[in-house]
Amino acid sequence: SCQAVSTASLDKDEKNASVSGSAEADEEAKVGAKVKVKVPLKVYHVVRVPELDLIGMEGVIKQYVGIWKGKPISANLPYKVEFLKEIEGRGPVKFFVHLKEEELEFLD
Repeated sequence: SCQAVSTASLDKDEKNASVSGSAEADEEAKVGAKVKVKVPLKVYHVVRVPELDLIGMEGVIKQYVGIWKGKPISANLPYKVEFLKEIEGRGPVKFFVHLKEEELEFLD
């Protein structure tokens, strides 16, 4: 009876793995997509800009960090998005921000 139980649980795990595998592929397929920030969100790590509100800014998803070594992890901000901001007297500055899907509007 132990074998029957373990076989059933293996079948269940395999089904969950295939479901999460397709979800992983969906998330990673979004890499390279153009996005727009749709919520008020301030960041403080951009060089020579004390405070920057991201609402309405457009960027590109560069990485999905919800997967590590092939396994899903609980990344609370899984999308690494690259932005380009024109800074007066300095020119364009590239910076990255980690965001949730709810904070993004996909433009592609």
